[in-house]
Amino acid sequence: MTSLSTSPDRVRTPLRVDLERIGTVRPRTIAEIGPSNWTLGCETLDRDFADWDQYRDYIAPLGLKTIRLQAGWAKCERVPGVYDFTWLDHIVDDAISLGLDPILETDYGNPIYPGGGGFDLAGGFPTSTEALTAWDNWVDAMSRHFAGRVRDWFMWNEPDIPPGDGSPKKTPEQIAAFNIRTAKIILRNIPDARLAGLSLATSSPAYLEQCLVAMGQDFSLFRWFIYHGYAEAPESSYENVEAQKEIVARFAPNARLRQGENGCPSEMAHCFALNKVAWSEYSQAKWDLRRMVGDLGHGVESSIFTVCDFNHKGREINRKGLLRADEDHRVIGIKRAYYAVQNLASAFGGTEWAPTPFHSVDLSISAYAFTSGGGAASRRVFAFWTHGRAFVSPEAAGGAPGVPAPAPDTRIMPYERPGDSFEPRPAVFEDIVGEPLRDPVWIDLLTGRVFAFPRENVVTCRDRVRYLDVPVYDSPCLLTERDAIYWDPIS
Repeated sequence: MTSLSTSPDRVRTPLRVDLERIGTVRPRTIAEIGPSNWTLGCETLDRDFADWDQYRDYIAPLGLKTIRLQAGWAKCERVPGVYDFTWLDHIVDDAISLGLDPILETDYGNPIYPGGGGFDLAGGFPTSTEALTAWDNWVDAMSRHFAGRVRDWFMWNEPDIPPGDGSPKKTPEQIAAFNIRTAKIILRNIPDARLAGLSLATSSPAYLEQCLVAMGQDFSLFRWFIYHGYAEAPESSYENVEAQKEIVARFAPNARLRQGENGCPSEMAHCFALNKVAWSEYSQAKWDLRRMVGDLGHGVESSIFTVCDFNHKGREINRKGLLRADEDHRVIGIKRAYYAVQNLASAFGGTEWAPTPFHSVDLSISAYAFTSGGGAASRRVFAFWTHGRAFVSPEAAGGAPGVPAPAPDTRIMPYERPGDSFEPRPAVFEDIVGEPLRDPVWIDLLTGRVFAFPRENVVTCRDRVRYLDVPVYDSPCLLTERDAIYWDPIS
């Protein structure tokens, strides 16, 4: 096993800020944190593209309690009518012993049946009467087998992408019908099961609405509806996210939208999402943080894809893992993104955070405020990063001379993907909700480094608090109280 580092300098970057460093975020295990907003992807074990036993020791120290697994019909039923759940029992039981909450996703097809679909992504639903009956029987056997151990279940992954066999893309009506038949079988065996529907590759509001219309009143079977929707700049996703939230609230007020799969490669890929882009370990870590904090700020539970690189046989190694693996599934390194996510989990995990208003006059900065608890126990955390070139509208800047004219529509900024630059710039933030931070610290989530923030840069002005000369760059950083985050002082 490659050893995890607990050094205060476990992640080194070229970032320099004119602040006094006082410590480092303290990693916390899932036993110390408990549930959080995020799910950790532990996928593709059903196709033997990765090996659970190679990476399982890295999960608890990461700090994310919920994991997503794929159940693998073709691996469970190699002989018609004979189910072997031994491989999946090993993973589920081991995960539970580690204190994890496993989710099982019901996919993919099974080629042992005519019309059974393929065993991999884009394999296509079972279509023949024989294969559909076999699917129903497998879902029934599996849900009975894992009753009492697994409560959360996802439907078939990305049914809206075109099948690999050249057959037509599934319609919203077909996706809805297949989700409903699967959900009803699970609920028959596990009445208190919590189900996530759709698991769409797209984040299109229009497509989501078509699927919900096709469900009729059966949308009530589901606790969540899932979208994916990869984007080079995560911030470009949120217009669709907000529109999807409104659609779910209109059709299924007791359900919630959930981001079910997103991640970034650590090097250029030629296959899979976000391919043909010159990613690095730096830009991967920044991207993962931006997506995870942004999802929290928009009030959606979300998933980080994935825990470990996996060898997608016939294609290439998918390098979206937080851990680096070789073609034989062995963990050979720990990426910067692992420690970045570990810092984020320590800072935000185990607490219910409510997004509250927070404002930057620079429209190219994403800014969020989060509050937990109430009264004297209340905690506030501000998170921010640049997502493009600096732009301050005259209205936001009070008509200051020399400020460039606004773009044709100042609501629409050109989002830029994270890169390898570590040049911070000063920013001004305004808080119109809370009291000023009494003893503020500035935290770089990528490295976990904690810095004292000058109290004289916290100014009360009429009905708002201003934070002046705050360093900001294209990776999430925090402003918060010194005692609001778990961190270790520099010895």
